[in-house]
Amino acid sequence: MELRYRLLGKSGLRVSELCLGTMSFGSQWGFGADLETSHQVLDAYAEAGGNFLDTANKYHGGETEEIVGAWLESRRHEMVVATKYTLAMNHADVNTAGNHRKNMVRSVEDSLRRLKTDYIDLYWVHVWDDYTPFEETMRGLDDLVRAGKVLYVGVSDHPAWVVSASNMLAELRGWTQYVGLQIEYSLLERTVERELLPMAEHFDMSVVGWGPLSAGVLTGKYTRGGEPDTLRKRANEHRGRLGERGLRVARAVDEVADALCATSAQVALAWVQAQGRRFIPIVGARKVEQIRDSMGAAKIELAPEHLAKLDEVSCIELGFPMEFIRSDHVQEMVKTERRGRIDGRKARR
Repeated sequence: MELRYRLLGKSGLRVSELCLGTMSFGSQWGFGADLETSHQVLDAYAEAGGNFLDTANKYHGGETEEIVGAWLESRRHEMVVATKYTLAMNHADVNTAGNHRKNMVRSVEDSLRRLKTDYIDLYWVHVWDDYTPFEETMRGLDDLVRAGKVLYVGVSDHPAWVVSASNMLAELRGWTQYVGLQIEYSLLERTVERELLPMAEHFDMSVVGWGPLSAGVLTGKYTRGGEPDTLRKRANEHRGRLGERGLRVARAVDEVADALCATSAQVALAWVQAQGRRFIPIVGARKVEQIRDSMGAAKIELAPEHLAKLDEVSCIELGFPMEFIRSDHVQEMVKTERRGRIDGRKARR
């Protein structure tokens, strides 16, 4: 099979419709694939047309970047390499953590060395650091772009207001704006639909979703033939993901998968992709068969009735202010009783 490509945010950069996450490459955290297996996973992904790799300096203490770098040497310009900075590399040194310039500069140089490259395609700010003004971060990122060490910048795991303020500042100052938003997004984690996704749509940012299989809950391994006592034990291990709602959603995914002769993982990934052209799920794999199965999601087309079934079982309350704003009473006051005759802009989610 051949993967298709999507544009990254407002840029012209073409990236695969499935992004390969590499957090499982390495052994320093006590789990993960060794170098040979990691390279086999990378080979299988690239053979299917995959070109979008996501890693981070923190993963396995830098070992993951080294594994990716060793594989990249002969095909660097064929791949879109994304890495991150923020998290502490030395917990005894306060300046090896955070989004300030000192950590940014040191981190990018270390990542370039480990990845054996002279530029990073997409540089993510990994997590919000409320100690560092976003003005400092945005100016520092723009300096990296102007220096040619980074081509594009993205933001991961931040509040919507911080991302919005950062991009508006960058636009006003003529600095580089964020083109991508990396967040947890799956049928079991839809709270991002309250603020983060409408914000990303406004700025035309790609949404790169981590955890689309919700720690394996949406793969069917806990719902196909599992014993009640085993499920209850696993529910405690998964911090509520395998609670009543989680199991209900997972079983609905299984039902759709069976109807399509697909795997549950493929359906869960296809649901994220079906949210629009800007949505790209991150798939991870410790084994070659896992990445091959995940890439099969690109062939899955969810019919309207499948999407409706999955949406209904996983929907969340948007809460205030969206529930209030969308009420008929408020909409009539904002747009009058003739609002159905207004040919206006497409309503945002």
